Amino acid sequence: MTYEKIRLEAADGLAVITLADPATLNAAGLDMARELAHAFGSIAANGIEGGKVEARAVILTGEGRGFCSGANLSGGGAAGREPEVDGKPDAGSALESTYNPLVGLLRDFPLPIVTAINGPAAGIGCSLALLGDIVVAAESAYFLQAFRRIGLVPDGGSTYLLPRLVGKARAMEMMLLGDKISAATALSWGLINRCVPDGELMIAATAIARELANGPAALSIIRKLVWDSLDADWAGQLHAERHAQKAAGKTDDFVEGVSAFLQKRPAAFKGR
Repeated sequence: MTYEKIRLEAADGLAVITLADPATLNAAGLDMARELAHAFGSIAANGIEGGKVEARAVILTGEGRGFCSGANLSGGGAAGREPEVDGKPDAGSALESTYNPLVGLLRDFPLPIVTAINGPAAGIGCSLALLGDIVVAAESAYFLQAFRRIGLVPDGGSTYLLPRLVGKARAMEMMLLGDKISAATALSWGLINRCVPDGELMIAATAIARELANGPAALSIIRKLVWDSLDADWAGQLHAERHAQKAAGKTDDFVEGVSAFLQKRPAAFKGR
């Protein structure tokens, strides 16, 4: 697949996916969403047409002044809102066909994801940003649940993620009032992991992503445990930990980790 709205680069175990439509602040039309799904799916499958993508962690960021300004309301195949029998459009059809599968793919992705938020993250862009396992934001970035401004409801998993990340009160504030949440405020709320000077964003995000890429295979198991815990009860989560520990204990990285600990040296994990 030839990408027109994103870029995919990979080197030394790290893949970087860049939303690349800066003229629209990287608005996520259906075309961009499909390209994102293809890129993440290709990395998960460890290959793309014409070559392989060797990655153990992924950075998702945006080009230019914005991370993602939300769905592209002005074109790019974003519409998908043909009239129904009542003469009115189904504003949720694109969610079912395209956006929900995309955010589901990111949630269940087998590798750690770092999102580097370089500017506004609005609408579906806010959801994409917060789907990162580690979220790093530039000081000038902000998060916006913009849906109420156009008479729609939050989507992209926002109504699921936000109450779990910041609690009901702040989630309601973000979604009902539609105010911009600065990166500094997002950090104080526990919405993101890091807030850094604009010029240091990719340096910080890359350092974290490389740390993850150099980590053991267990990191993928950890991210799955945490995501699944959002829907689990106590007994179920203990059961999941038991089976996850069994899987982690059978990896080469576990053998290497124990050996390195006993030999008092840094572990050289291979991600398997």
